[in-house]
Amino acid sequence: MRQIILDTETTGLEWKKGNRIVEIGCVELFKRRPTNNNYHQYIRPDVDFEQGAQEVTGLSLDFLADKPEFAQIADEFLAFIDGAELIIHNAAFDLGFLDYELSLLGPQYGKITDRCTVIDTLAMARERFPGQRNSLDALCRRLGVDNSHRALHGGLLDAQILGDVYIALTSGQEEIGFGLEDDSGADGATLLAFDTSTLLPRPRVVATASELEAHTARLERLRKKAGHALWDGPKVEEAASA
Repeated sequence: MRQIILDTETTGLEWKKGNRIVEIGCVELFKRRPTNNNYHQYIRPDVDFEQGAQEVTGLSLDFLADKPEFAQIADEFLAFIDGAELIIHNAAFDLGFLDYELSLLGPQYGKITDRCTVIDTLAMARERFPGQRNSLDALCRRLGVDNSHRALHGGLLDAQILGDVYIALTSGQEEIGFGLEDDSGADGATLLAFDTSTLLPRPRVVATASELEAHTARLERLRKKAGHALWDGPKVEEAASA
C-alpha cells in the first residue's frame, strides 16, 4: 500500500469563511518507510490571513505573491496522491479545505475521498489515549518523537513529523504477507511494483546491558508494589484452581 502523510497550512481556521490553502506538504511511505518522493508546494491564496494565522506559519502574502494559485497546481497534486492511503492529523480540517479548493475549480474534480482512502491519526490517538491532549506536539512528547526543530507550523515539516508519530502509534503492526514469497496476488495478478532502491534503512535499536539491568530492576520494584505482575503469568493459586 502506497501511503502519503499529508499536511496543509491555511490562511485561517475555517474554509467556510473563505480561507484558503497556502501550503501543502506530502511525504510518501512504502512499506512504512519514506521513499524520498515527497511533494511540497506553496500557494498564493489571494485572500488575507486571519489574525494569528500568519504568526503560526511564518508565511506572508509578500512571500506568497509569486507562488502559483491552487488551480495551477491542482492536477499535479491530485496525480501525486491518486490512489494512495492518506494519513492526516485531524483529517476533517485538511479534507475540508482541499475539497473546498477543488469545488472552486468545478464539479468534475470531485472530492479527495473519491481518489484516496484516509486515516485520521487524531482519531487513532483519541482511541488510544482517551481524555488526553492529542495535538501533534502532545503526541511527539508522549511517543518520544523529536520535534525540537519545529518552531513554526509548516506543511512538509509537519508531514515529516506526523510520519514519525504515525509509525509510533502503529508500532507492532506489520505488513501481512500470508506466506507469499513472490509479488503475485492469489489470483496470479502482479502487484504494483515500486523502486525500492531509494528506501532508507529502517533503524534497529537494541537495548544495552545497563538498560536491560535497569529494566529488570524496574520490574522488580513494580512486583513488590503490586504484589503480582500480569506478565509473570497467573498466581499459583489461580493456576491450581484452573
